[in-house]
Amino acid sequence: MTSGLANRRRTAREAALKAAVAEELLGPHAPVIGLLDVDGVRAAVADLHRAFEGPATVQHTFAAKACGLVPVLRLLAQAGMGCEVASPGELHQALAAGFDYDQLVFDSPAKTVEELEFALSHGIAVNLDNFQELARVDRLLDGRDATGPIGLRVNPQVGAGAIGAMSTATATSKFGVALRDPGAVEAVIEAFAARPWLDRLHAHVGSQGCPLPLIAQGVRAAYELAEQINETLGRRQVTGLDIGGGLPVDFSTDEDLPGYADYVAELRAAAPGLFDGRYTLVTEFGRSLLAKSGTIASHVEYTKSAGGRDIAVTHAGAQVATRTVFMPDAWPLRVGVFDARGQAKQGPERTVDIAGPCCFAGDLTAVGRDLPPIAPGDVVALYDTGAYYFSSHFSYNSLPRPAVYGYRVDAEGRVTFAPVRSAQSLREVVEESGAAHTEALLALATGTSTSTSTSSSSATGTSSATARTTTTGTGTGTGTEDTVPGRDEQVIA
Repeated sequence: MTSGLANRRRTAREAALKAAVAEELLGPHAPVIGLLDVDGVRAAVADLHRAFEGPATVQHTFAAKACGLVPVLRLLAQAGMGCEVASPGELHQALAAGFDYDQLVFDSPAKTVEELEFALSHGIAVNLDNFQELARVDRLLDGRDATGPIGLRVNPQVGAGAIGAMSTATATSKFGVALRDPGAVEAVIEAFAARPWLDRLHAHVGSQGCPLPLIAQGVRAAYELAEQINETLGRRQVTGLDIGGGLPVDFSTDEDLPGYADYVAELRAAAPGLFDGRYTLVTEFGRSLLAKSGTIASHVEYTKSAGGRDIAVTHAGAQVATRTVFMPDAWPLRVGVFDARGQAKQGPERTVDIAGPCCFAGDLTAVGRDLPPIAPGDVVALYDTGAYYFSSHFSYNSLPRPAVYGYRVDAEGRVTFAPVRSAQSLREVVEESGAAHTEALLALATGTSTSTSTSSSSATGTSSATARTTTTGTGTGTGTEDTVPGRDEQVIA
């Protein structure tokens, strides 16, 4: 039986697709767009908060990697979420969206000195990845107290889920301190004993493809280690547990299966003491909060057949559905077909491949699907694409980033849209490809370049040519100085 939430989601999505065509947000002149159900996002956040109600203090953060679009982050901030960031770019996006420093968690496995200094000086919670990073923070703090929580990421090494690339608690994972390696637990306890400012443990088992019992097993390992540290040290030094995210998404239906309540029930069974209030809990959900609320819609440009197989050529391919195109068995998407007016199509089904615009044979978002007949001018919709798909663009063939719109549907079925991201113009594509330096290589090749020497900034490790000003690495300013800007100095392109 289909739930009321799933019915609402489907009805709202179909209304939004029809309205997008009617308002010419989608069509021959705008052949691919992203659509985000605002009420669906807010409902997912509310479900998450309800599932974790209890004596434990919980800080829910959104994994910015899942959708680094500032208006989306702003919506989540207003709904009561914090933000987990794993790069300087995500940090800047979160600040632009209005998150306060104490609402942020910084998790990058390759944090530079400058990035650590910025986080430590602004009270941003930081999860350190390894013992070398611990030593770096020792030097940066130089005896002073930390202004925000500092945790150590551990790898419980509980194994992989169905998608190896999404599994972060394997025996050889690049993340965290591998707890089952010889001497690792003892080294972690010693690290906490030597550093009173170290007050959190962080563990994340993985995301899509990881079953709930596996995730719970990893969280339990972190909880038990926290108990062991506190008992060994004779004090409650570990006061927080960052348990990551990773709730998998069911891409085969409109249902939220499993749900956050299922996740919490699994955790309670595996580690009952986790929720008794002695530890502040931090979560880092991403995909599960947004996936079901997103749709990529594309104008069908051509239809054809080859070897007895129908093919519909659309404008949504690897540039927006990168994972699905390159790993179709791990990331299958449901497909909807609508006519040129945005009405859902009916009729005898035919077996068809849905192709994208990228110039390689494997650019297929669906293979061998039985769908209603598709004609040029129709609309093909890719469901459950609210996380990663229209926010993590793959610039193959220099295809521009599509526009993204948020939508709401009222009780009478009226649809209202709001812009999230404008479509990238062809001029912007060219500018991104180095147009400002068109003559630079020719000048270098002919010996007429005046930029013949470089100098390094000892403070940041960046290089700049004497005849020009460049910025590399994590900063957004100009000149040779490269820093992570604060709220007042940040520059958003």
